[in-house]
Amino acid sequence: MRYPVLLLTLLLSGLAVAAGPSGQPPGLTPVPDGPPGPGDAPPVTIKPSSQGGRVIEYRAHGKLYMLKVIPKVGKPYYLIDEKGDGQFARQDSLDSGLRPPMWVIKEW
Repeated sequence: MRYPVLLLTLLLSGLAVAAGPSGQPPGLTPVPDGPPGPGDAPPVTIKPSSQGGRVIEYRAHGKLYMLKVIPKVGKPYYLIDEKGDGQFARQDSLDSGLRPPMWVIKEW
């Protein structure tokens, strides 16, 4: 009794493998790409300053974290909120020392 059941199972499994995958049914339309996500690029606002230069504001999650001040005469500098408390510290360039990545990986 065991052998006929085993033989039948092997034969049917061989037929299922030989049939292969059925593929996509006909008449399907491809799904269009969605809009870009909100985390693709930080929102940047460029404003003219009162002295004739420009101020570029960088925001993350609606909170201002960095300003780039470009005066009419002189070298551009950055004001960075390092701790997130609203106190900005001046830096002449962004690569003036070792700084660990401060990306938000998960929030809850």
